[in-house]
Amino acid sequence: MWITPEEVLLANALWVSERANPYFILQRRKGHGRGGGITGLLVGTLDVVLDSSARVSQIFWNFPCGSSRKEITEHWEWLETNLLQTLSIFDNDDDITTFVKGKIQGIIAEENKSGKPQEDEDPGKFREAELKMRKLFGMPEEEKLVNYYPCSYWKGRVPRQGWIYLSVNHLCFYSFLLGKEVSLVVQWTDVTQLDKNATLVFPESIRVSTRGTEHFFSMFLNINETFKLMEQLANIAMRQLLDNESFSADRSLPKPCKTLKNVSALKRDLDARAKNERYRALFRLTQDERLDGHTDCTLWTPFAKMHVVGQMFVSNNYICFASREEDLCQLIIPLREVTIVEKADSSSVLPSPLSISTKNKMTFLFANLKDRDFLVQRISDFLQRTPDRPCGLNTQSENPSPSTPPSLPPSPPVLGLGEMPQNQHYSPSLPTAKKGLLQIYQQDVPEELGPKVTREKMKEESWNIHFFEFGRGVCMYRTSKTRELVLNGIPESLRGELWLLFSGAQNEMATHTGYYASLVEQAMGKCTLATEEIERDLHRSMPEHHAFQNEMGIAALRRVLTAYAYRNPTIGYCQAMNIVTSVLLLYCTEEEAFWLLVALCERMLPDYYNTRVVGALVDQGVFEELTRECLPLLYEHMQDLGVISTISLSWFLTLFLSVMPFDSAVLLVDCFFYEGIKVIFQVALAVLHANMDQLLSCSDEGEAMTILGRYLDNVVNKQTVSSPIPHLHALLTSGNNPPPEIDVFELIKASYEKFGSLRADVIEQMRFKQRLKVIQSLEDTAKRSVVRAIMTESAFSIEELEELYVLFKVSRSIIFVCLFYFIYFFTQLFSALAPWSCGLHTNTLSSRLFRLLDQNKDSLINFKEFVTGLSGMCHGDMTEKLKLLYRLHLPPGMFTVTETLRNRPWKECNSVSKKRNMKYFLELQGFFNLLKRNMSIKTTTHVCVVIQLQEQFIEMCKTLYNMFSEDPMEQELYHGIATVASLLLRIGEVGKKFTNNGSKKTEVQLPPAVDALQPEREDSSGEGGSGQSLVSKALAEAQLETPPATAAGSDEEAKDDTSVSSYSVVSAGSLQCEDIADDTVLIGCASGDAVDRRRGSVPDADWSITFEQVLASFLTETSLVDYFEKKHDIQSKITACKSLRAVERQISTSSDLDFSLNTH
Repeated sequence: MWITPEEVLLANALWVSERANPYFILQRRKGHGRGGGITGLLVGTLDVVLDSSARVSQIFWNFPCGSSRKEITEHWEWLETNLLQTLSIFDNDDDITTFVKGKIQGIIAEENKSGKPQEDEDPGKFREAELKMRKLFGMPEEEKLVNYYPCSYWKGRVPRQGWIYLSVNHLCFYSFLLGKEVSLVVQWTDVTQLDKNATLVFPESIRVSTRGTEHFFSMFLNINETFKLMEQLANIAMRQLLDNESFSADRSLPKPCKTLKNVSALKRDLDARAKNERYRALFRLTQDERLDGHTDCTLWTPFAKMHVVGQMFVSNNYICFASREEDLCQLIIPLREVTIVEKADSSSVLPSPLSISTKNKMTFLFANLKDRDFLVQRISDFLQRTPDRPCGLNTQSENPSPSTPPSLPPSPPVLGLGEMPQNQHYSPSLPTAKKGLLQIYQQDVPEELGPKVTREKMKEESWNIHFFEFGRGVCMYRTSKTRELVLNGIPESLRGELWLLFSGAQNEMATHTGYYASLVEQAMGKCTLATEEIERDLHRSMPEHHAFQNEMGIAALRRVLTAYAYRNPTIGYCQAMNIVTSVLLLYCTEEEAFWLLVALCERMLPDYYNTRVVGALVDQGVFEELTRECLPLLYEHMQDLGVISTISLSWFLTLFLSVMPFDSAVLLVDCFFYEGIKVIFQVALAVLHANMDQLLSCSDEGEAMTILGRYLDNVVNKQTVSSPIPHLHALLTSGNNPPPEIDVFELIKASYEKFGSLRADVIEQMRFKQRLKVIQSLEDTAKRSVVRAIMTESAFSIEELEELYVLFKVSRSIIFVCLFYFIYFFTQLFSALAPWSCGLHTNTLSSRLFRLLDQNKDSLINFKEFVTGLSGMCHGDMTEKLKLLYRLHLPPGMFTVTETLRNRPWKECNSVSKKRNMKYFLELQGFFNLLKRNMSIKTTTHVCVVIQLQEQFIEMCKTLYNMFSEDPMEQELYHGIATVASLLLRIGEVGKKFTNNGSKKTEVQLPPAVDALQPEREDSSGEGGSGQSLVSKALAEAQLETPPATAAGSDEEAKDDTSVSSYSVVSAGSLQCEDIADDTVLIGCASGDAVDRRRGSVPDADWSITFEQVLASFLTETSLVDYFEKKHDIQSKITACKSLRAVERQISTSSDLDFSLNTH
């Protein structure tokens, strides 16, 4: 590998010269390749501890290095060939050094230009570390290193200094200290817990826990950076388990201005992802929004008449601001709203100001910008790419639906005015397209509610004043005053508008005009599992509310849920979505409710509404952890009762809407859209705190559930102006003496006073820890469920089935898209676990087993099908094993001749593949010659086999021939199978005679793709020339390259050829086993009338054998009976398969490591 020339300060340290010329020296690392000894131990230790590689400590300038002798020798020869003569004309060493450096840098630039796009961004030293990781741990080329750090690994009580390598899929550690080697490989998908802690035993360490072990790492130079990267990689692994999607690097990241030392492109990618996630979460932006940069600045706040210190964030569609002091001021400016961006005059009071004006006549003044000119240029670039701008900029969007999940097609075209499709399910003229259901079904307010109406109007007036002072719409200043108004309750007339604003749904709706209407037209009328579940739950959605007691409300709910299920089939529909959506429809139009549902499911409550409600289970774990920290006494008691896990799931999934009176719960939804999930945790903790004394006195789970249920039923909103809505849950739990009413505003106030210190970033950290536990727990549950379902159908033990499941799951985790790839991974498992080892024929047998097990013909097999086949081979009796072997050589296990030839690219073969096919045919000839020599039958009667069975019989014999090749009783088994084959041929011949009733045999017609076979008889094949011409003619018709002339008696050489095809191409009805000459090739086209007669004949269906005949024949040979009755221990195979990676590691050898070239 060529690297940028670097000056070496210490010459000849720990290096030995191998070759030299007047300008270059080839050096080898001491201790490698010459026995090692104490020098090798010291050098190896220094290499690990100091990260010294094959290119450190050379003579003056070091530019190429190699991990193998072959690579570095090629570099040396290139230098001698191309540079020695040129360097001789220079007069001084400086000119030589400059010339060589320039030449090497040119080579590197050329390699980067034509090489891999990923590698040209990584520094040379990092690429060396990646190569070293692959060698040490046997990683494939596809495994990319993200970063590596020096640290200590605690093995027992002794720390081992070394290097930790963090790749996309693995955590690896390597240490070599004075001859003692420590190597560790952990898959991220196996990690169950990741902690950073500091104890007396392990000071400032990182603990990595898997299902069976714990690993401790310490002595990091930057433990925070390392731990953060570990979290990201573990999170990506959990996402892979959850979504079954592989990691893909972000190719759109800007390249760094200068090469960052020891920072890979993947590390920059992950850092950018982390920043983007924090940015999107802070301002509630869509998943496609990418942060371009941020800078410190000040923002002039006209309502406070002061400059607020904070940071400006610029992305592809937004300019955002967040104050340094939390909740002081926050601002979101969509670029689609921007009309003017200009630089104002600087002054000592207002340095480097920037003014931004929007369509609604608001002007925002930023100042103290460090690089204002560059910032203005970036904003200008984004403005030019912003769609729907009135400034004469580009108004076309290349991606009409950037936030649409990738599994969906692009957004459907929006219908223009006057274009009304037939059978339209949604139109702007629908009442629910203009108003929320509460406005449509608004009833007259009773006179006794007059004071409440007055209070509601006062709230509306307070918000109007706020809009006048802070702005209205997406560009509104969001301050602590905004939060106070939300906590006091949002007026019903403004609830829908403010929900859209605070959730970020308004931005998505504004940039996707007509998307919902088009989606409804595509989704309605389709019958799927999601639509069936939606129909079942429609009439269960707030049935007590009059808005959903008629078809209008039900139809609107159906359209919204169906449209979202169509938009995001990964989620589709989940119970509890109907309850939340029905509440959204009360205050919003259909389209607004749809986009609010998008914001809830995809951003604010991630993974809540998938099939396994992973997000809700994660937050349930977070709630338990918060309860342990905030209410430790109650937590211990509740854990004993098992209450927390029971109550919290329904609270989180429905945002208290299903357990609290509607008028009260909707106030919590107000706070949720503004504050996020933290308010739900706060209120849940406040509920437990308010009932602590009663809960501590409970003796069982039912009593605790009753106490909490009654409490929540009596949380009332005394300020509501809506007619009271019966709460069905309250009717069931009210009891004889209901508890006193609790004002929901007091409950919210108490939650902020007692638990308001919760922070969103702390909750996200807790979510990460719980996500590891939850997903791994779900994986374990799935494993136990699968094992229990098939344990009665398999002879394996539970422990063996669980270990097989893990191995099968690892193979399934690799993304595959076609039949070939999965057959490839299945072949690997089959080779490692199956007791029937067939050498080179193993791939053929595994492919047949795959097709046999694939019962539904979807080109995939599940775990049950896999275990079924493996169990029969390992624990079945002789009858079961022979039946499986017999079925493997019948369709669908084995293709027919016609299918085989149809799948073979005969006409597209190159010369190499033609020779390979020719070798296969010669091998087949040798096999039949061997079979013939072991047969005692000598007759001139033609043996004709039915096309359905003849080729399968041949293939079964070949499989058995290969299966016995490595057995200790090899010779006895060969003799046995030859005897059985002879017996079966006789049985088939006898059966044919009975079928024909002594009549003349029927000629058969070959498939069109197969040339006729006309083997020569022994008495007419004495001369080799006849066989040679037969081969030549056959190859010509098969469009294969004619090989050199083959002399008679060469069948033994052909027999030794191990290039065996997966399928037989011998045609049915044309094999005469007892008459095959030693020099006869079993393919070809015989001349004469025989061929013409065959091509005009019909298939012969006379020769046949049954499984019972095969079984009876095998029972006559003791060696075969013993072989197939033998039981096989799968546990040893499983253990070997687990350690396969370690066994196959490419151990560094003395002749392959640590060479370098140097110039002086």
